[in-house]
Parts: sequence; C-alpha cells; structure tokens
Amino acid sequence: MKNIVSILVGITFTVGAFSQTSKLKKADDFYVKVAYAEALLLYTDLLGSTVDGPQMKAKLANCYYQIGETFKAEELYSKMITTNTATSLDIYNYAQSLKENGKYTESDKWMTTFYLKEAEDSRGKQLFDNKVYVQQIESQGEYFSIKHLKVNTANTDFGGYPMGKGTVCFISNRQKNVIQRFHAWNDKPFLDIYQATVNSTNEFEDVDLQSRKVNKKFHEGPLCFSTDAKTVYYTRNNMSGGKDRRNDDGIQCLKMYVAEIDDEGRWINEKEVEVNSKDYSTGHPTLSPDGKTLYFVSNMPGGFGGADIYKVEINEDGTYGKPENLGEKVNTEGQEMFPWMNNEGVLFFSSDGHLGLGGLDVYAMLPRLDGTLNKLMNLGKPINSSKDDFAMIMNIDNTTGYVSSNRADGIGDDDIYSFTLLKPLQINLSIKGAVIDVRSNQIILGATVNLLNEHGNVLATAITNDKGEYEFFGESGIDYTIEVIKDDYFDNNIMFSTKNLDAGVELIEKDVPLVKDPGLMLYTLIVDTKSKEPIDGVSVKITDNLTGAVFADFITEESEGHLKGLEGKKIDDLLSFKIEISKEGFFSKLLTFNYKIVTPGVINVHELIEGGLSMDAVVTNLTNLIEINPINFDLNKAVIRPDAKKELDKIVMIMNEYPKMEVELGSYTDCRASKAYNRKLSDRRARASAAYIKSKITNPERIYGKGYGESRSLNGCECEGDVKPDCSEEEHEMNRRTEFKVISMGEMIK
Repeated sequence: MKNIVSILVGITFTVGAFSQTSKLKKADDFYVKVAYAEALLLYTDLLGSTVDGPQMKAKLANCYYQIGETFKAEELYSKMITTNTATSLDIYNYAQSLKENGKYTESDKWMTTFYLKEAEDSRGKQLFDNKVYVQQIESQGEYFSIKHLKVNTANTDFGGYPMGKGTVCFISNRQKNVIQRFHAWNDKPFLDIYQATVNSTNEFEDVDLQSRKVNKKFHEGPLCFSTDAKTVYYTRNNMSGGKDRRNDDGIQCLKMYVAEIDDEGRWINEKEVEVNSKDYSTGHPTLSPDGKTLYFVSNMPGGFGGADIYKVEINEDGTYGKPENLGEKVNTEGQEMFPWMNNEGVLFFSSDGHLGLGGLDVYAMLPRLDGTLNKLMNLGKPINSSKDDFAMIMNIDNTTGYVSSNRADGIGDDDIYSFTLLKPLQINLSIKGAVIDVRSNQIILGATVNLLNEHGNVLATAITNDKGEYEFFGESGIDYTIEVIKDDYFDNNIMFSTKNLDAGVELIEKDVPLVKDPGLMLYTLIVDTKSKEPIDGVSVKITDNLTGAVFADFITEESEGHLKGLEGKKIDDLLSFKIEISKEGFFSKLLTFNYKIVTPGVINVHELIEGGLSMDAVVTNLTNLIEINPINFDLNKAVIRPDAKKELDKIVMIMNEYPKMEVELGSYTDCRASKAYNRKLSDRRARASAAYIKSKITNPERIYGKGYGESRSLNGCECEGDVKPDCSEEEHEMNRRTEFKVISMGEMIK
C-alpha cells in the first residue's frame, strides 16, 4: 500500500510504438502524472538504450518503489546512487527500500548520507538523534497478538471499519463479475467499499459489495462511521464533472464525502465535506469520540510535506471550522496516513517519516488529561514489520480490531489481520530532562542516555539533542534508572520510581549532572636521599586505603618515574594511598599519602608527600645517614644542653620515620680522669640522651643508652696512671663522642 492518499490517476493509458527519445518523453509524462505502472513499462524497455542513464534508472527505481517492488527498486538505485546525478530523494528512497528489505544497518548508513544533504529534514534528524531506534522499538515487547483473516484475497484488502450491530466495512479491489477499470499508479483495479458481518473469532462473513450508488468507477475508501451509525464519512476520487475533476497537472485528486444512513442502511443525502478542493487531496476520515472533530489526511499547501494529518471542528449546524495541521509531533516530510481515533481518544496512524521498522509503521498517541495528544509511540511487532503496516482500527471494546499489511506472510497485495490487545498502552507518562555539566552548568549535547528497569535491562536509549535534552515514555509501578554516558565525563546514574505516583501525574523530570573527567594522573618518582638521583629496580606497591584495592604494583626503571591515570577521580575527591617501596641495599619504607584533589592534571606524589619519595642506603651508624654535630655536655655534667637537643632531635626525626628501628646510643669520653669515673659519667650522659629521645618517639624501648667511658679510643690517646699522653686537645675531642648504632631497621611511615 504505497501512498494511497497521494494524487491518483483515474484512467488507463495505452502505449504505442515510439522512438527511443519519444518513448522516454512519454514515460516522463506518465511519471510526472504518477502513472507509475505505465511509466515503468516504458522505462524498462529503454534500459540499455542510448537514452538510458542514472536519471532514468532513478525514475524507474522510484516507479518500483511506489508500487511496492522494493527489491527491484534497491537493485536499480544501487546502480546510480553513487553518481553525481543522485538526488536527496533518490538517497532517501534507496534507504527506505533497503529498510523494507530488512537491511537496517545499510539503510541507516544511507539515511545518514541523506541527513548530511538535508540537515533540516526531520526524517534524517530523528536517526541522528537516536541510532538505536530498532533496539528501542523491539525492547518494548509485544502489545498485541495478530491473526491473518480468511477474507483476504490475492488482490488488495484492507480496513475493518465498524458500522455497529456486528458489521464492518473494508476496502478491496477483488475481482467482480463486471468490467473493471485499472488505475495507472500500479495497474491494479480501483478500490471499492465492501460490507461484512463479524463472527465470534473476528472473521468476516457474508461479504458483499456496498451499493453501486456508493462505489463509483474510481477509488472509494477509507471511511468511518459516527458512534450512532447514522452518519458515514468516506474517501473517493473527485467525481466532479468537466474541468473541475482534475487539477492543473491533470491529476484527479481525492475528496471526502459525508452521507446519512437511513433505517434500511442506505447512504443518502451525500455531499462533499467543505475542506475539499480539486487542487489537492483530502481523505482518510476519522471522528473524535464525541463526534465534534473530524480528523483527516491531506496534501494541501502549507503542510510539512507529503500527506499530513489535520483536524477540523464540526459545527452544530453541520458546517466546518478551519482545518488545523496536527503539527510536527505527528507530521513529517514523509507520509502520515490512515488516522483512527478510538473511543478513549487514542489516535492511531501510519507514517513512513518517523523512525520505524520499514515502510509505513503504525503509531499511537495517547491523550493527556487535558485532551491534547502526547508524543507518539511505535506499536512495534507484530503490528509493524519491515513492510507497509496501516489502517489500524480499534473496536469499541478498545481491545480488539484490525490492521492491514503487505508483509510477506500474506496472500495478497495488502491483507487484513485482526488483533487483540495484550497489555495497556501506557505512553502518557513522559520521562524527560537535560544533561548538564555540573561545574559550568552548560548543557551537554550527544550524551548517551539509557533507561533501565529494576533488573538492569536497557528499555530504551536516547542521544541528547541540541538542547541537551532526552525523553522517554515510561509506565507507572516501575523502579527506573537513568544512566548517562559521555566521552570525557564520568558516568552518572539516577534512580527513581513511578510507584505510588499521585493521580494525574504525566511528566517526570530528571536532569542529570555530569562531572567532567579532569584527566587526573598519579606520578611517583623514587630517588636516592643523598644524591637525589632516580633509583631503578625499586619494588613499588600502591594500595588505595579507601577501597583496599591495589592501585599499582611495579618496579621502577632507570631515570623514570611511574605515571598512571586516576580513573573515576574528580576535583575535590580525597585520595589516601599506602605506598610500599623496597630494594636491596636500601632501607624499605612504608608511607601514607593523603591528598585532596584541587586541580586537574598530574599529581606529583614525590613533591607533595612530606620528605619526598626518597630511599636511604643501608648503614650501621646513623651518622652515616644524617649529619650529626658533636653532642656536648658541661664539665662533669650529664644535663642535655639546648645545642645538644638540636642534634638529638635529628635522631628523633629519623626514628619516627622508621618506627621499628632499634638504636644503641653509645657515649664515650677521653682518657683524662679515672676509668671508673669516665665510665659512670659516659653512662649518665648516654642514659640522659636516650631518655630525651625516648620522650619523643613511638615505642621508646627501641633506643637505649650505654656508657663506654674512655674505652674504644679512636686514636690511641690512652692515659696510664699519672702518665699523660702526648695527644693534642683535638685528638682528645675526637674520643669524646656519641655513636648511634643501628641494631635493627624497620619500615618508614608518614
């Protein structure tokens, strides 16, 4: 069913013998008058001739496309689509042919090409905004079950318009026992209105042609009845006489008619609906539940393109108001057709301009509480397929009805299927919001937004538009999660519930803030404490104190530090790492690095951690590790002087860095005075020095003092009784010393 609402040619053409040039001109004339069946025959004869070329192939491909032969259309388009003569319309029709042939990926590729040429066309923009529409449609599950009806023939059958009292009308061009006319669009018989009764399984029985008075020599249908079945609105080719039958292009357009139905079921007092014109088509009527508004389809000037859906008020005196286009929520540059409004105000219609599974798809728009229409919902499988699906008609019970399709499992051009609603259509709950940079408060374009249910299944996916916005349709009674993903930003999830919503709630707004990834890196450089040169071969293990996870475990390389990204960290986050470093010949260290991130970029741990990431070479005497000046005491005293405290504080510092270090503090004197005296004096001084250090370190038992008196002379300056050694004062001073012997070495902590 291709463009039944479009301009139709109401006569049969005969093709005679022409030269190639004249035949091409004749074919082009038929093409302009949308006599695709006649044009197709001529173009086919001209393939491979001197007048054959990309433009002719494009026209022939479009002829096949318009009569539903999409595989032939695809083949012909593929031979010219990459030429310079390929138009935007050629690209669009090629993409649509591919989609109807089930080639979604390739179709989307060419629709993207179409969008690059026609950026303002909503059909391409929809795909740009939502590249996962097929998954989104399929993920919503099945709302209906369908059944192929026995009434179908090898010809066209569609509809199922309820008349009341168990009867319906449907449209068909099935063979009649009379001479038939054929229309030049697809060389098929013209459509007529049939009537039937409906049995308990929704099958059509007792099929009969409506009266000859209703069915004229050209097209009739679609149609609709008022709720009391006393009025009928229907579509028919313009039947005016003379010049009023065709427009300036010689096209016989569609018109809407209204008639009363008498007690015998006859259609009487027929008249045209005031919105008609010979210059454009009107048709496909349906009524609002209260009967006060007529919805219809037209290609009148001022629409979005192709056929659009309009509405017009029906006044009490039977006159009509001004037609109003339903706007961009419904209409596109493509074809919007076959509107049907059930008695709950749900508007069903078919479109090839919205994102769908191929050809015409059926969509629904549920009414809001104020009566306005919500955004559209693709009804998904099995109502829709990759082919044309249309004429969705719901019975008064709002659970059963009919839909028509030319899908592959039918037996005719278009077949009628009955349907049963499996679960309520719930699209009136809109979930929408914007994705915003949390610091700049600027909107974020092109973010991927997923809607997940309580089981973590992705129900729908959207891409934020040029306003940073997304929108989903949800249901009540579900716990949802909005998941947002964007390059150079941290992911964010927002959970919310539609359970226990207040009555009348139709909109849930959830703005999602994203934090920009500052590209944080942690840099560590291990150096020798004295030389300040990098050390290679150091085993380094960095553990996150906040999670317990190992952040890094590596061995340093010569003259190089280690750089690693801080995934998931952002400005104002706190860092806490345990850093363990070890290498043979150096004292192992255990350090803690606590830091609040204040700026993006590289965090140089060795510059920010107290004392730096340096290692000390193994020593047996602390004076080889740190510079300690002589520790002096007053004559014959063991009291710690201020200048001695400064030196002892150096020992305090390093022993606090190494909490498991054990040190023997040894005090020595020169040989002057007696050995016993010197031993006692040195012991008092050693104990006093050790006591000072003990008071300022953890685990004070790690240091002890011992006096050695004048033993262990460094230079042989020993005293024997009254004999005075021949040593200078400087040599005696060398023996008056304090040694700090490392007994055991532990780990360092900060």
